[in-house]
Amino acid sequence: MSDVMNRFLSNATNRIDSKGRVSVPASFRSVLVERGIQELYCLQDFIFPAISVGGPDLLDRYERQIASVDPFSPEANRMSLLVHGGGVFMRLDAEGRLMVTDFIRDFTGISTEVTFVGRSDHFQLWQPQAFHEAQAAARAGRFPRPA
Repeated sequence: MSDVMNRFLSNATNRIDSKGRVSVPASFRSVLVERGIQELYCLQDFIFPAISVGGPDLLDRYERQIASVDPFSPEANRMSLLVHGGGVFMRLDAEGRLMVTDFIRDFTGISTEVTFVGRSDHFQLWQPQAFHEAQAAARAGRFPRPA
Protein backbone atom coordinates (compact mmCIF):
# COMPACT_ATOMS: atom_id res chain seq x y z
CA MET A 1 0.00 0.00 0.00
CA SER A 2 1.32 3.45 -0.82
CA ASP A 3 2.03 6.16 1.73
CA VAL A 4 -1.11 7.97 0.53
CA MET A 5 -3.24 5.05 1.72
CA ASN A 6 -1.42 5.07 5.06
CA ARG A 7 -3.31 8.08 6.47
CA PHE A 8 -6.53 8.55 8.35
CA LEU A 9 -8.82 10.60 6.11
CA SER A 10 -12.49 11.60 6.01
CA ASN A 11 -15.11 11.07 8.70
CA ALA A 12 -17.87 8.61 9.47
CA THR A 13 -20.50 8.29 12.17
CA ASN A 14 -21.36 4.92 13.69
CA ARG A 15 -23.90 3.92 16.35
CA ILE A 16 -22.79 2.51 19.70
CA ASP A 17 -24.24 -0.97 20.30
CA SER A 18 -26.10 -2.13 23.43
CA LYS A 19 -22.83 -3.39 24.95
CA GLY A 20 -21.11 0.00 24.59
CA ARG A 21 -19.01 -0.86 21.53
CA VAL A 22 -18.66 1.00 18.27
CA SER A 23 -17.31 -0.32 14.96
CA VAL A 24 -14.24 1.53 13.76
CA PRO A 25 -14.67 2.39 10.05
CA ALA A 26 -13.08 -0.18 7.75
CA SER A 27 -10.86 2.44 6.10
CA PHE A 28 -9.44 3.38 9.53
CA ARG A 29 -8.92 -0.29 10.46
CA SER A 30 -7.02 -0.75 7.18
CA VAL A 31 -4.65 2.07 8.11
CA LEU A 32 -4.12 0.51 11.57
CA VAL A 33 -3.23 -2.81 9.90
CA GLU A 34 -0.97 -1.10 7.34
CA ARG A 35 0.88 0.69 10.15
CA GLY A 36 1.06 -2.45 12.30
CA ILE A 37 -0.82 -0.76 15.15
CA GLN A 38 -2.42 -3.19 17.58
CA GLU A 39 -2.43 -1.15 20.77
CA LEU A 40 -4.15 2.22 20.58
CA TYR A 41 -2.95 5.24 22.53
CA CYS A 42 -6.00 7.39 23.27
CA LEU A 43 -5.53 10.98 24.44
CA GLN A 44 -7.91 13.74 25.44
CA ASP A 45 -7.39 16.45 22.83
CA PHE A 46 -5.79 19.66 24.10
CA ILE A 47 -8.33 21.95 22.39
CA PHE A 48 -11.40 20.07 21.20
CA PRO A 49 -13.83 17.82 23.11
CA ALA A 50 -12.43 14.82 21.25
CA ILE A 51 -10.29 11.77 21.91
CA SER A 52 -7.23 11.42 19.67
CA VAL A 53 -6.41 7.81 18.78
CA GLY A 54 -3.19 6.51 17.29
CA GLY A 55 -0.45 4.02 17.88
CA PRO A 56 2.37 4.14 20.40
CA ASP A 57 4.16 6.49 17.97
CA LEU A 58 1.62 9.19 18.88
CA LEU A 59 2.62 8.91 22.54
CA ASP A 60 6.30 8.84 21.51
CA ARG A 61 5.84 12.12 19.62
CA TYR A 62 4.40 13.85 22.68
CA GLU A 63 7.08 12.40 24.94
CA ARG A 64 9.82 13.70 22.62
CA GLN A 65 8.28 17.15 22.96
CA ILE A 66 8.23 16.84 26.75
CA ALA A 67 11.86 15.63 26.75
CA SER A 68 12.92 18.68 24.72
CA VAL A 69 12.26 21.01 27.67
CA ASP A 70 13.64 21.11 31.20
CA PRO A 71 11.99 18.10 32.92
CA PHE A 72 11.46 20.19 36.06
CA SER A 73 9.85 23.11 34.26
CA PRO A 74 6.18 24.01 34.64
CA GLU A 75 5.77 23.45 30.87
CA ALA A 76 7.04 19.83 31.08
CA ASN A 77 4.87 19.25 34.13
CA ARG A 78 1.74 20.57 32.38
CA MET A 79 2.46 18.59 29.22
CA SER A 80 2.97 15.36 31.19
CA LEU A 81 -0.28 15.98 33.06
CA LEU A 82 -2.12 16.18 29.72
CA VAL A 83 -0.22 13.46 27.83
CA HIS A 84 0.08 10.88 30.59
CA GLY A 85 -2.80 11.84 32.88
CA GLY A 86 -5.17 12.31 29.93
CA GLY A 87 -4.20 9.17 28.02
CA VAL A 88 -4.91 5.45 28.10
CA PHE A 89 -4.12 2.41 25.97
CA MET A 90 -6.98 0.48 24.39
CA ARG A 91 -7.44 -2.33 21.87
CA LEU A 92 -10.01 -3.14 19.23
CA ASP A 93 -11.90 -6.41 19.69
CA ALA A 94 -11.72 -9.20 17.09
CA GLU A 95 -14.55 -7.58 15.08
CA GLY A 96 -12.84 -4.17 14.92
CA ARG A 97 -14.95 -2.54 17.62
CA LEU A 98 -13.80 -0.14 20.31
CA MET A 99 -15.35 -0.04 23.77
CA VAL A 100 -16.75 3.44 24.42
CA THR A 101 -15.63 3.80 28.02
CA ASP A 102 -16.38 6.52 30.58
CA PHE A 103 -12.94 7.95 29.72
CA ILE A 104 -14.31 8.66 26.24
CA ARG A 105 -17.89 9.55 27.17
CA ASP A 106 -17.06 11.94 30.02
CA PHE A 107 -14.60 14.00 27.97
CA THR A 108 -16.53 14.13 24.69
CA GLY A 109 -20.20 13.99 25.61
CA ILE A 110 -20.64 10.98 23.31
CA SER A 111 -23.81 9.06 24.09
CA THR A 112 -25.32 7.00 21.24
CA GLU A 113 -23.12 7.71 18.20
CA VAL A 114 -19.44 8.35 17.52
CA THR A 115 -18.04 10.40 14.66
CA PHE A 116 -14.62 9.15 13.59
CA VAL A 117 -12.50 11.96 12.14
CA GLY A 118 -9.29 11.39 10.20
CA ARG A 119 -6.34 13.56 11.23
CA SER A 120 -3.62 12.13 8.93
CA ASP A 121 -1.42 10.16 11.38
CA HIS A 122 -4.21 9.57 13.93
CA PHE A 123 -7.97 9.82 14.17
CA GLN A 124 -10.37 11.33 16.65
CA LEU A 125 -13.61 10.31 18.35
CA TRP A 126 -16.24 13.08 18.50
CA GLN A 127 -19.82 13.56 19.55
CA PRO A 128 -21.39 14.07 16.09
CA GLN A 129 -22.94 17.51 16.65
CA ALA A 130 -19.76 18.83 18.31
CA PHE A 131 -17.76 17.72 15.26
CA HIS A 132 -20.12 19.41 12.81
CA GLU A 133 -20.00 22.63 14.84
CA ALA A 134 -16.19 22.59 15.11
CA GLN A 135 -15.82 21.85 11.41
CA ALA A 136 -18.21 24.69 10.51
CA ALA A 137 -16.30 27.07 12.81
CA ALA A 138 -12.98 26.00 11.26
CA ARG A 139 -14.37 26.52 7.77
CA ALA A 140 -15.80 29.95 8.70
CA GLY A 141 -12.44 30.97 10.17
CA ARG A 142 -10.57 29.77 7.11
CA PHE A 143 -12.98 31.15 4.54
CA PRO A 144 -14.75 34.18 6.00
CA ARG A 145 -17.96 35.11 4.25
CA PRO A 146 -17.87 38.36 2.29
CA ALA A 147 -19.58 41.32 3.92
